[in-house]
Amino acid sequence: MARTSSKQRPPEEPPAEIIDKKLSEALSERYLSYALSTIVARSLPDVRDGLKPVHRRLLYAMRELRLDPNLPPKKSARVVGDVIGKFHPHGDTAVYDALVRLAQDFVERYPLIEGQGNFGNIDGDNPAAMRYTEARMTEVAKLLLEGIDEDAVDFRATYDNSGVEPVVLPAAFPNLLANGASGIAVGMATSIPPHNVAELCDALRHLIQYPNAGIEKLVSFIPGPDFPTGGVLVESREAVLESYRTGKGAFRLRAKWHKEDLRQGTWQIVVTEIPYQVQKSRLIEKMADLLQARKLPLVDDVNDQSADDVRLTITPKNRNVDPVVLMESLFRQTELEVRIPLNMNVLDKDSVPQVMDLRAVLRAWLDHRQDVLVRRSTYQLGQIESRLEVLAGYLVAYLNLDKVIKIIRTEDEPKPVLIKTFSLTEVQAEAILNMRLRSLRKLEEMEIKGEQKELATKQAELKKLLKNEDVRWAYIDSEIVGLKERFSKKKPLGARRTEIADAPVELIVPVEAVIERENITIICSDKGWVRAMRGHIAEDASARAAIKYKEGDEERFVLNAETTDKILMFAGNGRFYTLSADKLPSGRGFGEPVRLMLDLPPEAAILGLTLYRAEDKFVVASTDGRGFIVKAEDVLAQTKNGKQVLNLDEKSRAAAFAPVKGDHIAVIGTNRKLLIFPLDQLPEMARGRGVMLQKYKDGTLSDVKAFTRKEGLSWKSGDRERTETDLRGWIGERAQAGKLPPNGFTRTNKFS
Repeated sequence: MARTSSKQRPPEEPPAEIIDKKLSEALSERYLSYALSTIVARSLPDVRDGLKPVHRRLLYAMRELRLDPNLPPKKSARVVGDVIGKFHPHGDTAVYDALVRLAQDFVERYPLIEGQGNFGNIDGDNPAAMRYTEARMTEVAKLLLEGIDEDAVDFRATYDNSGVEPVVLPAAFPNLLANGASGIAVGMATSIPPHNVAELCDALRHLIQYPNAGIEKLVSFIPGPDFPTGGVLVESREAVLESYRTGKGAFRLRAKWHKEDLRQGTWQIVVTEIPYQVQKSRLIEKMADLLQARKLPLVDDVNDQSADDVRLTITPKNRNVDPVVLMESLFRQTELEVRIPLNMNVLDKDSVPQVMDLRAVLRAWLDHRQDVLVRRSTYQLGQIESRLEVLAGYLVAYLNLDKVIKIIRTEDEPKPVLIKTFSLTEVQAEAILNMRLRSLRKLEEMEIKGEQKELATKQAELKKLLKNEDVRWAYIDSEIVGLKERFSKKKPLGARRTEIADAPVELIVPVEAVIERENITIICSDKGWVRAMRGHIAEDASARAAIKYKEGDEERFVLNAETTDKILMFAGNGRFYTLSADKLPSGRGFGEPVRLMLDLPPEAAILGLTLYRAEDKFVVASTDGRGFIVKAEDVLAQTKNGKQVLNLDEKSRAAAFAPVKGDHIAVIGTNRKLLIFPLDQLPEMARGRGVMLQKYKDGTLSDVKAFTRKEGLSWKSGDRERTETDLRGWIGERAQAGKLPPNGFTRTNKFS
């Protein structure tokens, strides 16, 4: 190929216009444009017809395809193709998903599309591909489009200027509240649950009669949402009122259930309705996971026996379980109870997003219906006037039929001759000339005058309606009455599906209803390795002897407990730590170092391990001889850092921990001096250094014990336990030095 010389090169194009602007400003402008496009043209519904652009375009495209309820459906792919080709230049998957949603009766309270084929189900299964399914409009969709050919709404050019599309639909159906809406835009979102049309009609009629009606009165007609999947609304009336008053809030929705008696006194729970937008398969899967994790101890089994209807059976562990407590535990842990958000953030008639209250939403629909009525009436009036003009021309032609025929036959330009001869208008002359001979022959005076009279009556009614606002409201009221009859509460589609119930009383669910209660033994070694073994073996010497420890390690604490217990641990840094028994490692190995489970410093020795009981009290003491009594409820830690209870200086550390049992305190120091004094000499504190328990000259506090004087002071000596009952030589006052302990007292200077 020959090389092109520089002289033959085409001239370079001039550079594009360069805009000198800060990057932040350019980004802000473009992001704002994107955000506004997302809000107005994609995510938020219009308050008048309750539709987003994609839904509006779907219905309009189906109308153009003549997919009326009484005509055969067409392939969904045909509908989607028309929508993305003519009106909505987006992906076909997104458009088909929107079409499917409008056809799903478990999503839409009043479906706008009737689907044939697999359109998904409440289990969460996907619909078939659009080439397999067919669709057509429902009667509700026809109501939304009613009057669109009569100049009821504005039209705008499509994205490629090849056609027009409606800005909003006439909406003879309160679709926004009836079917609800949800969407997420940039910086804002909307979430409106579906409602019952019959109830909406009652509220709308009341608002026509009393334009200043309050929210409380409107809520008496609309007690709450009405979901296609039913369920039980358990929100308090005050909360419902506040949600509708502000346009923001949430509704608690529970599954509908009943107790079904079986043979021999057994029973089961049957769930017949699940909350809105909860996938049944995912719900059962979550319940099965909780069963496997032993977090549903009151439940023995869960089965899905659904066919066309929903039927989930829940079998209790035994017949003595309270069904209300069982269900309360399930409501708290599963999607058998959900919170449906309310955020009535919509586009008003000027396409401005705002959060509206219930009254404002109803008012906006009524105002839209009046605008539609005025525009349709004006259009119809124009059509009547045009027809009357034509009929007047026909009457002239009938009365002068022979002369009209002669003019048409003989004149080269009959139109101006007809106009001049009979004083006709251009429209009348054109109508006469456009008539077929057969029609001309059939003209009859009575028929023409009858149609004129009928149209004149209709014309007078329309003029009266356009002139008088009260007449217009009466007409809209009659439309709403007809709508209510169409969706009567006695009919399946109109009957309320969601039951309105009182807010549930706060029921105290026992811990065992959430976590399975099982006997375990908690073992903590001398080097701080902790684990939990099944069963209680703390009192079984042979079983304890069989427990294995790491080389160089040995037994320190062994506690009988249950999986629902909390464990308190007191360490040498003066902090209490809290462990959950059900979170401890298994007893198959050596366990795990407690320092990895908690933020416990390596130098802080474990001084005490005990079960948490709110009524318990403990004596805590430091090496400098100070201490006090603390309540168990004051030491419960909420974090891994623990809770500082005993304040320490730089030279001291926590030395002793003992449960408060009895009426006296025994204190032993490293100098082997024992002091006993009454328990009431120690103060109760939540935190601090405390008071002096024993005075030391050349030692520190080693151990402390609370006991009952009548029973005597006991201590461990090897494998034996010794008790001293004559304690007169050691009893004194707090902060004294003490005396040497009884003969045979352990050389470790510890009571246990």
